[in-house]
Amino acid sequence: MQKEKKSSTHILNASSNLLGICFILLTSLKLLHESQKTIIDEITVLAIISFMLSCILSFLSIKAASPARSERYENIAEIVFLTGLCILFVTTILFSLNIIH
Repeated sequence: MQKEKKSSTHILNASSNLLGICFILLTSLKLLHESQKTIIDEITVLAIISFMLSCILSFLSIKAASPARSERYENIAEIVFLTGLCILFVTTILFSLNIIH
């Protein structure tokens, strides 16, 4: 019996939304000429890569013909998505505490 793809659609939705937020943040930093003063843009790029990879893997999980391959993609997408969330969380905390300038 094939396992339902419960989290793949949620991961795709959430990671694509967070990807958009990261792009807005990166664009804002570039327009305000703050990217040279901080390392936030470099950390944001790591989050963008994580969320983009998570989007791709969750999409592949939804479209995979093999249940085993689908589950593998979904598991990797979950890990990559959680990594992206952790990157954003750490960045937010460091920025809030004025550790990142």
